[in-house]
Amino acid sequence: MKALVKHKAEPGLWLMDVPEPETGPDDVLIKVLRTGICGTDLHIRSWDGWAQGAVTTPRILGHEFVGEVAAVGADVRDIAVGDLVSGEGHLVCGKCRNCLAGRRHLCRSTVGLGVGRDGAFAEYVALPASNVWVHRTRVDLDVAAIFDPFGNAVHTALSFPLVGEDVLITGAGPIGIMAVAVARHAGARNIVITDVSEPRLELARKAGATLTLNVAESRIADAQRQLGLREGFDVGLEMSGRPEAMREMIDNMTHGGKIAMLGLPAQEFPVDWAKIVTSMITVKGIYGREMYETWYAMTVLLESGLDLSPVITGKYSYKDFGEAFDEASTARSGKIILDWTA
Repeated sequence: MKALVKHKAEPGLWLMDVPEPETGPDDVLIKVLRTGICGTDLHIRSWDGWAQGAVTTPRILGHEFVGEVAAVGADVRDIAVGDLVSGEGHLVCGKCRNCLAGRRHLCRSTVGLGVGRDGAFAEYVALPASNVWVHRTRVDLDVAAIFDPFGNAVHTALSFPLVGEDVLITGAGPIGIMAVAVARHAGARNIVITDVSEPRLELARKAGATLTLNVAESRIADAQRQLGLREGFDVGLEMSGRPEAMREMIDNMTHGGKIAMLGLPAQEFPVDWAKIVTSMITVKGIYGREMYETWYAMTVLLESGLDLSPVITGKYSYKDFGEAFDEASTARSGKIILDWTA
């Protein structure tokens, strides 16, 4: 089969012929239809410091996908050949305290699809049945391909109640833009999102942002004044991993405000802990999705009319992966889709 492989420990990716994945009695073999390009994949292509420490070569990339079940193991139940499925890309041990308590997203032994084991940028991918999500209601294939990052947005945005709240989102990457749509759908009053990319801020406006702020030109305090907020934002969603974004968010939260932090910083940085303490601000780290409460929430949100189409800005054949990755690397794009049937 064809697969997109990190073949060598150097910058670049290789489209190669590789064997189809082997499956066991608890596994599902999936014919891949669409995949989404993630920031993780961009890091691996560029072979930066994080990738060098996290990935061994050769490795098939990819963890955002939708496909059709091609075969199921002898012990698999409730999943059938022909089912349309996506996959939870965090594979957990099932034996630790958190896994046994049903908090699988907190497993300390998590292995990432397309990072720690071969992934979905291929004509076929294999997963344990426990990691397969069956789409039992109609869903657009391009949207189904990005359920993984959509889940990050849903997990982050719904960490705290949003009805009637004023929400600040720092970072208008694809997940930040999806978080705008989720917050709007969930009943937030005002949604402000920040970035330095005007094209991405325009995508955020289409997704339902009340106000978009180019922080190269304005400060978050300016947005507060423009909206007439006297006490600050109630909920903050930090999506950028940027030190200055987190510090400005803390400066503009109301007393008792709540921050969910998904953005992964490249290195340690200081924040004003005295302000966090004296303002009684809650900071919650988010990594991935809750298994499988977030997946239920994603499906219900789409069924009830949430529109993710503004965040998808490009689609390519997998054969044109170089152009697709180049577009995904810009600060202009939303989600980029690879079509494995073209």
